[in-house]
Amino acid sequence: MVITKQGIAATSQTLASQAAAQILAKGGSAVDAAITANAVLGLVEPMMDGMGGDMFTIYWDAKSGKLTGLNASGPAPRALSPRFLEEKGVKTMPRDGIHSVTVPGAVGGWWAMHQKFGKLPWRDLFQAAIAYAEEGFPVTEAIVESWSSAGEVKKLKADPESARVFLAKGKAPAEGEVFRNPDLAKAYRQIAEKGPDAFYKGEIAAAILKTSQKLGGTMTAEDLASYSPEFVTPISVDYRGWKVYELPPNGQGMAALEMLNIMETSPASSFGPFSPAEMHLRIEAMKLAYSDLRRYDADPRTVDVPVIGLLSKEYAKKRAALIDPAKANCDVPAGAPLASDTTYLTVVDKDGNIASWIQSVSSAFGSGITVDGMGFALQNRGANFTLDPKHPNVLAGGKRSLHTIIPGFMEKGDLHAGFGIMGGFNQPLAHAQFVSNIIDYGMNMQAALEAPRFTKLNATGCDVSIEMRVPGKTLQQLSEHGHHINIRREYTQEMGRGQAILHDSKTGVNYAASDPRADGSAVPEPIR
Repeated sequence: MVITKQGIAATSQTLASQAAAQILAKGGSAVDAAITANAVLGLVEPMMDGMGGDMFTIYWDAKSGKLTGLNASGPAPRALSPRFLEEKGVKTMPRDGIHSVTVPGAVGGWWAMHQKFGKLPWRDLFQAAIAYAEEGFPVTEAIVESWSSAGEVKKLKADPESARVFLAKGKAPAEGEVFRNPDLAKAYRQIAEKGPDAFYKGEIAAAILKTSQKLGGTMTAEDLASYSPEFVTPISVDYRGWKVYELPPNGQGMAALEMLNIMETSPASSFGPFSPAEMHLRIEAMKLAYSDLRRYDADPRTVDVPVIGLLSKEYAKKRAALIDPAKANCDVPAGAPLASDTTYLTVVDKDGNIASWIQSVSSAFGSGITVDGMGFALQNRGANFTLDPKHPNVLAGGKRSLHTIIPGFMEKGDLHAGFGIMGGFNQPLAHAQFVSNIIDYGMNMQAALEAPRFTKLNATGCDVSIEMRVPGKTLQQLSEHGHHINIRREYTQEMGRGQAILHDSKTGVNYAASDPRADGSAVPEPIR
């Protein structure tokens, strides 16, 4: 771990961590540093995040001890509907392209958090990103792996502007190759000088609308200009003496909390986190939680999501009773509760304030559509809608889709930690594994992030992917229980890329960890 009494920034790319640490050294708050890091990440990890996506955050104020949640996800354009798609001959929700695009919420989210918790001038937060965009930066290993995959190159080539910006030589940049994005520098400069109006009402908005109209999209000036993020109250459960927080729907954080509730119904295995019994329990708990997630999660402004019922301890006992300790369940239906691709970063400042912050364009390079002349891709968050008219997550104009990106927070006594592990529907199960590693098995944050993980993106089937560092005896016994195991390499981005920060309010000491599955680091604030 990185341990210091100064602030720390932990992100998935070292240049972003360093830029954020420098903001802390200038007297910036955790939020100031997070915005700076997020802007740099939008340049250096363009397939993961950027201004064309959404963001969520949980902010812990050290002085008051209060948590603030922000949902900066954008809705579908008002004119986008199942009937509109049906008239176009589209029978399933598009995975990419212009009709998968929703209103980007990130810039509005940055501004809302800065207005509430920022200290430095807004314009100062974008200088590092502008400089790197103009002067260029050497592309790093894990980012090359994502950028150069055959599927992503094909997606970029399908859009001339995407190919021009991100495949400048007809292919993705190689490791160590210097990449420049002057168009993005121009866009960042406008936001630095004019605030969010530049994005939602000004020249950037005009470019988004021009790009959309050219491709037959439905987004209007009103869709952009009327957008505003929403401050929300985090949801939580108690897990073996700790309180663990996530954000409420339309995010999927409730699945992580339900999974922990189910796991808590049994004692943690005395044989360790990678014993057959413990891994079987985690996998089966994940399936139960994800079946409920897929059935009930949606925009709570349009439907009543039964969060209280899903997170009750009694409901967890009922769900846990369905787990056979010796057999994998390959068909997990949703229960009946009582009604009621991504970049994560976290920052703590010298005062102990913590920003648990996540932002994404959804799939790699989002919709595959790059805004003309602005150097960033638009998200494909709309792909998470369904066209099933009976489902709570059915597409509707002005509605937010089920959302995958989730920031996490946990605390006990004087210990307060912001954490996150990105990667689409991998996130809730990765959160639960991380929390259990710390609480049940006494790992520090770095060990908990580095520990081998499993992933599975849906509740159906008995397939599960597991990193090969899990003991062979465990893999064998899981297979005998009926799990269909896909063995992955020692550290793979498929399991998500995490960051974590812990503040001890009694000693004032900060601890941070950065996942080796990414190109990042936890960088302490330099003393000036």
